[in-house]
Amino acid sequence: MEENKIQDDEISLIDLFAVLWRYKVMIIVVTLIAMIGVVVYSVISLKLPPEKSFLPNKYTAQAQMLINNDSSSSGGLSSMLSSSGLGSLASMAGLNVSGGASSNSALAGYLVHSNSVLDDIAQKFDIIDRYKIIEYEKSSGREALKGVLSSSFDDETGIFSVSFTDIDPVFARDVVNYVVNLLEKRFLDMGIDKNRLTKENLEANIDNTYKEILKLQKEIQEIESSVSNVYNPSQTKSVIMDATLKKMELSVQQEIYAQLKAQYEMLKVTMSSEQPTFQILEYAEVPDKKSAPSRGMLCIIVTFAAFFVSVFLAFLLNAIKNIKNDPQVMSKLRGKK
Repeated sequence: MEENKIQDDEISLIDLFAVLWRYKVMIIVVTLIAMIGVVVYSVISLKLPPEKSFLPNKYTAQAQMLINNDSSSSGGLSSMLSSSGLGSLASMAGLNVSGGASSNSALAGYLVHSNSVLDDIAQKFDIIDRYKIIEYEKSSGREALKGVLSSSFDDETGIFSVSFTDIDPVFARDVVNYVVNLLEKRFLDMGIDKNRLTKENLEANIDNTYKEILKLQKEIQEIESSVSNVYNPSQTKSVIMDATLKKMELSVQQEIYAQLKAQYEMLKVTMSSEQPTFQILEYAEVPDKKSAPSRGMLCIIVTFAAFFVSVFLAFLLNAIKNIKNDPQVMSKLRGKK
């Protein structure tokens, strides 16, 4: 029994090899045609201009940011999102806005593909015309951008990356840097980085107070210089009263200025020992190396696919030939008993 089984297996393997040998010319021709065709296809696509090529080179520009997920810097994230109107949207996107360990990075990932950011990109770079979108311009433009705009976060390093792929490397760089600036502005507008927002507010208040002090000093000088030109005693008293009030106001402004400067210096010390919530590490550069397509891999895949298709076709043709040569099978197919 075992010898007969081994003999049947050897005969079946020989039969399979015989079929392949019988159709060897077809297998070789089909494989060679596919291989030559895909090579020619790849070479032509490489020689054509990118905008006319059916397989153009694509370039990916990437920028890196540092996202601080420390709960101490994001404890008020939930309330800030609610006040900014993004609380419900973040919840729908599955974000943890309760000050958890991954809230800031998750928020950054959500914002990259949010409708507001995508619409800003589409308007800034005229995506509708660039991608030749005809129907459903807004939704189609968003879908087109989602296909080429991506983001990722490394839990170990805390680095958040944004990348964009396009046939124009300069365009890809510009889009990425625009998205990075949008993210920075969104984080600032939502007040997630409290210390940074406080620092900017202090700088603005210090500048306004300083200008007010200069204005009051100038007014006091003008009042004091005008006292000598006043001959009416009643007017002199009024001018002196105005000067006194201005000096009191100046004193108050100087005190406010001193307090603001003290707060500002203390905040600078605090910020120097803390990591900011959102920090741009590297803006995107113009990529000089393509990221896709891999024409060599394409040639290999197509060649192997053509080989296996030709082998399958050889067995199919052999099966059809055997059926035609079998009178019993043919009679069954003709409906005869």
